[in-house]
Amino acid sequence: MPDQRDILETMRIAVPRPDNRIASFTNKAAAYYCAATHAADHPEYSWFEGLNVAKNRVFGGYDLYVGDQRLDNQAAAATVYPHKLERQHGPALQEELWLFDERNLLEVDLSGAPQPVGIQLKGERVNFLRQQDDIAFFSAQEGNFVLAVAPRQPGAALTRQGERVATAGTGFFIACGQDEAEAVALVREGQQHGPALKLARQQRLRQFLQTHAYLVASNDALTLALRWLAITTDQLVARQQGDGIYAGLPWFNEYWGRDEFIALPGAVLVTGQFATARRMLVSFAQFQQTDPASKYYGRVPNIVNPSKIDYHTTDGTPRFVLALRAYVQYSGDLDLGRELYPAVRASIEGALQNWVDDRGYLLHEDNETWMDARDAHHVAYTPRGTRANDIQALWYQQLLAGAYFAAYMHDSVNQAKWTQLAEQVKQHFGQDYRQPTHDYLADRLDPQGRPDFTLRPNQLFALDLVADPAFTRQVLRKTWQALVYPWGVATLDQHDPQFHPYHLAPDYHKDAAYHRGTIWPWLNGIAIQRMLEAGQVETAYQLFANANRQALTLGVVGGLGENLDAYPRPGQAWPKLTGAYLQAWSNAEQLRVWYQYFLGIRPDVPHQHLTLAPRLPAAIQYLDYRFVLGAGAVAAQYQAGPQRTFTYTFQGVEANVEVDILPFAPTTIAVQPGTTLKVTATAQQFTLELFAQSRLVRTASVAPSATRLAQQAQDDEALADVAFARPLPLSSHPVVAAAHE
Repeated sequence: MPDQRDILETMRIAVPRPDNRIASFTNKAAAYYCAATHAADHPEYSWFEGLNVAKNRVFGGYDLYVGDQRLDNQAAAATVYPHKLERQHGPALQEELWLFDERNLLEVDLSGAPQPVGIQLKGERVNFLRQQDDIAFFSAQEGNFVLAVAPRQPGAALTRQGERVATAGTGFFIACGQDEAEAVALVREGQQHGPALKLARQQRLRQFLQTHAYLVASNDALTLALRWLAITTDQLVARQQGDGIYAGLPWFNEYWGRDEFIALPGAVLVTGQFATARRMLVSFAQFQQTDPASKYYGRVPNIVNPSKIDYHTTDGTPRFVLALRAYVQYSGDLDLGRELYPAVRASIEGALQNWVDDRGYLLHEDNETWMDARDAHHVAYTPRGTRANDIQALWYQQLLAGAYFAAYMHDSVNQAKWTQLAEQVKQHFGQDYRQPTHDYLADRLDPQGRPDFTLRPNQLFALDLVADPAFTRQVLRKTWQALVYPWGVATLDQHDPQFHPYHLAPDYHKDAAYHRGTIWPWLNGIAIQRMLEAGQVETAYQLFANANRQALTLGVVGGLGENLDAYPRPGQAWPKLTGAYLQAWSNAEQLRVWYQYFLGIRPDVPHQHLTLAPRLPAAIQYLDYRFVLGAGAVAAQYQAGPQRTFTYTFQGVEANVEVDILPFAPTTIAVQPGTTLKVTATAQQFTLELFAQSRLVRTASVAPSATRLAQQAQDDEALADVAFARPLPLSSHPVVAAAHE
């Protein structure tokens, strides 16, 4: 039976006192609130406790009082919901913290108090300014803002004792404005319409979960994790400078070209938020460098924040073009493809003009890939110039995406030119990035054109450039066993002398370890994808399930952070989480690989084509889910058993559906709006049944494909018993040994 409880209530996560996790909320505009459930004692995140607006730390949280007694959060029972933070202070006192949508306005409720309730805002330079009637004004910690604090109940008296204010009511509104008038207007709106603002926030989240991220699984933990990942990803979809995706919190509340377009498919496309995705692409295209005399001509920025536009990235631009193609394929919005075609053309023309060598490779500086950390002298810790393998993979795809759009624009000259150049890149890559002495790809070609065989995970992005299935299997096994730990993908082989087992350590700067060992959860997406492409479903799902478990039990409530140490600390079973507590591409890649590769949903709406290639593990016995395509949607169910059953009901969708279930040959069937496709599969037979108004209109049965069986046997043999990487003794690492000499 369907769960009749409120979906937001089912998602509550109680945080035990020893866990002391971050609860983070945004207003979907330019503000976020960072709260520790029990104690703001994290060495980095505590700096950002409280309200942050447009990269300004406005105030550093608050203390609540009942009479003269300060409430101790460390003794409270904390529960986090998608829409609020709740603390139970003993049997009678219940605190609720809300941040409202689209407003720099907080509500702090405290019910059950036998005496007046007091509040004191924290933070350096947060000082009382004056009081007018029931509103006290305070200075902000950063930025030219004014803070206003008032009782929740209109007309309730407000008294002051030093920097603390109190009321006989049940809590306060806290507003942040550019001036007193704006702050007062926000407070008055809260007092008059607080319940409606709460309801609006809850209804938005319910609608999102039930429409764009609807999922019910037989595994409750899977259901909960995917719902929370959808919610915490949605928190980062903001409107700070136009529409965009915050790269991460607490310190990356700004738009990064690279991060935004890595994140965009998993953040908004797989959940069908096409209008939002459209605004993001249009907004970011406005920042493209359009000066033909600039060496950055055609690039989109690396960083867009209120004070800086920076173009020092190579991969942000191809990822922008790929995100545009993905958007068009999901939404069918060819009008935007036509509108932004000049931006696509400029992105390729600028590269050809300034950054492409005679073999067709895309050149770049040492720090212009995603591994961009530099020391105090601006020397790259991980030099990857001038031709990193992942950059060539992105460039290859950018050229093909350009040709995709050129076809719609009837630009046959560029379509042919870019397609030919893409094939040239692929042909040369297979020669230049391989050597007989290595069972994996070179990470880059250096300025002299020599291959550098430092073992890194970037090659997983480049496997589409390798037309050698046997070698691809070798690469996958090598990288998985050397770089993929149960908790995520490391950035360097542990046998490399430069491997850093810990991101944060007293013996070296954290950026020295950033891309030389440190785990980056966003890389889980491509690692899982490659394993699923090789038919290794159970192996891939182990890593996926571990990341889900982390989102539910560690770090920020409901999300994935930026980094982890490569190794657990002595005596610990799981490594320490580091970097930003909530990172967009970490969350988004988890969602992308779920939709595109576990569920196998890969559309091309303009061509009326939909691939359905589910790869579901034994742990999932049942699924009920929904996904959006173009102007329509598909309701889907899965039932495991000796006969696996997949059912898809097409609502406003017309397409040629290619059903791809191993070990059968992909089979295509045309569907119309209102039809239902039922797919059943046993080990011996694969059957398609198409129903229109409950009437069977077409059926087809397929036997296992001999070619596929042989291919899968080869994949299974090459990847048999593939194991996660395991930590070596610390004495194995020169970086650690040198630090203790």
